[in-house]
Amino acid sequence: MRNSTRKTVKSVCKCARQAVFAVFLTLIPSVALPFSFQPLLPPVLSTFVFSTVPGNGDLNPYGVAFVPSGFPRGKLSPGDILVSNFNNSGNLQGMGTSIVRVQLSPQPMFQQTSTFATTGKVTGLTAALGVIKQGFVFVGSVPTTDGTSATVSAGPLLVLDSSGDVVDTIMSPPLNGPWGLAVNSRQANHVQIFVSNVLGGTVSRLDFSFPSAGAIRLDGITQIGSRYSHRTDPAAIVIGPAGLAYDQDSDTLFVAGEADNKIFAIAKASTTTDQGTGKIVFADTSHLHGPMGLTLAPNGNLVVANNDSINSDPNQPSELLEFTTLGGFVRQFSIDPNIDGPFGIAAAEFNQANDLTFLNDNNNTMSVWRFAE
Repeated sequence: MRNSTRKTVKSVCKCARQAVFAVFLTLIPSVALPFSFQPLLPPVLSTFVFSTVPGNGDLNPYGVAFVPSGFPRGKLSPGDILVSNFNNSGNLQGMGTSIVRVQLSPQPMFQQTSTFATTGKVTGLTAALGVIKQGFVFVGSVPTTDGTSATVSAGPLLVLDSSGDVVDTIMSPPLNGPWGLAVNSRQANHVQIFVSNVLGGTVSRLDFSFPSAGAIRLDGITQIGSRYSHRTDPAAIVIGPAGLAYDQDSDTLFVAGEADNKIFAIAKASTTTDQGTGKIVFADTSHLHGPMGLTLAPNGNLVVANNDSINSDPNQPSELLEFTTLGGFVRQFSIDPNIDGPFGIAAAEFNQANDLTFLNDNNNTMSVWRFAE
């Protein structure tokens, strides 16, 4: 009975926090926000902005992921943020090799940025970036040889250890251009990684186990989504299924269909086989403009980063868009006065605060909004 009561109280508190967060978002005007980021209204505690350019000069940040609680301390610590770069220092697409580490401190003077890893001959690191508490980092690759869509190909999904060393390389096929990624880490000894394949228009589920301390084993790959629109593009290199967001409570995987300009939902994602595109959740062309990054916000809603690759609107540039998991529009706001800025986006809870982080590849920055618990 006591456990049940605590669970009920926790649920009520969570609903209250969700309501406060939703009300706050309705107060944000749908206009471009300056990157000086003046203090915002409560419940925001603080905001941070970082350069994502590492020592080797890589550009065009695509993927962003939090290091979760329980991750073994070493080169990374829980609460750190990782960013993957798609372009090299010459701004050639599909040729970046760096993963940047951001250490986020409550005091801005203690913020630190460094290079966590470089991937050598594996280039074009994508938004398929994720970290699991067992001490491993996943990152996808969609490389080119000259920075153009004419030479784009399907690279591997790399598995790195906590020191940044590659411990496994999962090739295409069966993957086909790992572009977005989400994690199901409900079980301690079993993790599922969901990957969107931009060159094949599919979504895969990868099942991993941990046979011993510091070891990881791929147990199987299952295609759970297909028939998403996809194509190469002279400006964007490739367009297809992109950001993924997994809801453990409902066992639902949400898929940002960039070329389809829709958000889809795959039910029973942890056990299902191919469902095609899944159910359409959100297809509002007045608000969707090439959805790229996707995450579950602290209040349980979805937030998508519009990349403006499809259905672009100069009056709605580079917008983050919030909507419910049932498809109800909540709010949108611009992060840059120019189009084509947002890519990766992620949310996490640390130290009694909720963090929402997003990338802007127009100026190679990562921003963090910290909300009250």
